[in-house]
Amino acid sequence: MFGLVLLIGIPLLFVTGALSYAAYNPGLGVLNDQTPDKGVLGFYLFDWPTHPYWLYRLTQGVHVTLGVVLVPVVLAKLWSVIPKLFEWPPARSAAHALERLSLLALVGGVVFEFVTGILNIQLYYVFPGSFYTLHFYGAWVFIAAFVVHVSLKLGRMIRALRSRGLAAELRTDLAHTRPEPPDPDGLVPTAPAPPTMTRRGAVGMVGAGSLLLLVVTAGQSIGGRLRGTALLAPHNREPGSGPNGFQINKTAASVGVNPAHVGPDWRLEVHGPGPTLFFTREQLLAMPQQAAALPIACVEGWSTPDQYWSGLRLADLAALAGLPAAASVLVESVQPPGPYSSVVLRGNQIHDPRSLLALHVNGVDLSLDHGYPARIIVPANPGVNNTKWVHRLTFRT
Repeated sequence: MFGLVLLIGIPLLFVTGALSYAAYNPGLGVLNDQTPDKGVLGFYLFDWPTHPYWLYRLTQGVHVTLGVVLVPVVLAKLWSVIPKLFEWPPARSAAHALERLSLLALVGGVVFEFVTGILNIQLYYVFPGSFYTLHFYGAWVFIAAFVVHVSLKLGRMIRALRSRGLAAELRTDLAHTRPEPPDPDGLVPTAPAPPTMTRRGAVGMVGAGSLLLLVVTAGQSIGGRLRGTALLAPHNREPGSGPNGFQINKTAASVGVNPAHVGPDWRLEVHGPGPTLFFTREQLLAMPQQAAALPIACVEGWSTPDQYWSGLRLADLAALAGLPAAASVLVESVQPPGPYSSVVLRGNQIHDPRSLLALHVNGVDLSLDHGYPARIIVPANPGVNNTKWVHRLTFRT
């Protein structure tokens, strides 16, 4: 039963994780690509769309929430095969050696991926390198071992599920619970102790653990009333009041941005094929303003409800720069150089009418922590790529 749950859940985790990687548009260059040596592992990449606008919120929310919910199932599955992990001799034949190697990659991979993923959700970065790089390559190693393992064990799992009725098994009480018969793989002890829990109890305990984790996690992605129960969410469930009272990833102070960087001397630079254009914030506010209702969704799985942004369309700024059909734009922040202080956006992101250089949110000025004096907001874009404290836009063909 645990294997069946993981047979469905693990591929869904892998697909949503691969989509998350594609959402960063790594094909645009090193600013967006945390794994420049990926080679053939990037065979599936495509231009990340802006429709529907909640796409990244959905895929990443599913990825993170499902990953957390599956933790009890993974632990129960590992517990159920502990004898297999320590059998001796470690290899009895070439085929057995291959299976053992795949098992090593499978168990090591699942532990590595779940541990690094959970640490990332909690913003606890103790990795010997970039989380994105480690998690990306780890996922490919794990899924390769998973495919090998499934190909070896799928028939056995199907036969086991067909050997008895699930409903009858779950109705069996402790007094009538019997151990499995000995098997050639040695998963069943030769002289098992009397049972202390029914199979119904084991499945129920794991299911209850997963349900509890769903309740204390899902709200950071789903929102609504469940946001109040998201006790494991890495950001405040009630981040504050007022128009700027919604979640943020990093504060201005945490990345070295202070009011002096965005004071009266701040200017927006717009680069294109012609002369560089410079705008004060007052000049930007004097131009025709556009609005869009968009959430912010981040790789850690949290997202905000739709916020009401207003500012200048990126397409209009591209036209001012002399490139109305711009294929990309380099967005640079005033924050000191570091990860995601700059990003490149694709042409489809520039030309979506909801893609803005936002100056206001929910009818008021952006707060400093939300990117004052100007920030990027693009539909379906990972939150970290919605650059804050923007000071330079370079449109390219």
